[in-house]
Amino acid sequence: MKLHQDSSGALNTVTGYGADYVEINAVRHSGSLLVLPEAPVIPWPVSSFDQLGAEHFAMLIDAAPEVVIFGSGARLRFPHPRLTAALTAKRIGVETMDFKAACRTYNILMAEGRKVAAALLIEA
Repeated sequence: MKLHQDSSGALNTVTGYGADYVEINAVRHSGSLLVLPEAPVIPWPVSSFDQLGAEHFAMLIDAAPEVVIFGSGARLRFPHPRLTAALTAKRIGVETMDFKAACRTYNILMAEGRKVAAALLIEA
């Protein structure tokens, strides 16, 4: 099946990624990001997995997504449950995967019209 990108620009779409960057709607970002389909892209103030705190995940509570796709960097690493407890308490699911898989999964869920957020860790 051939997939074509919606060029309307109405929704935030991952249009490219690499080891040290992600492109959202063809705009390159070299730091960690929080991405929601219909909100401004938010710089995520974390540059390594070891720096993650509960406050970083809590930044997504007000957006009230159904699910947060956490891209844990180049390899799959799971955050301690205490870091995502505030999301869980609000019945917001958290799925963890490596950075590349998180970018692809976010695009699929966003295209399906799901209330999804991506928390993409780009390590410095």
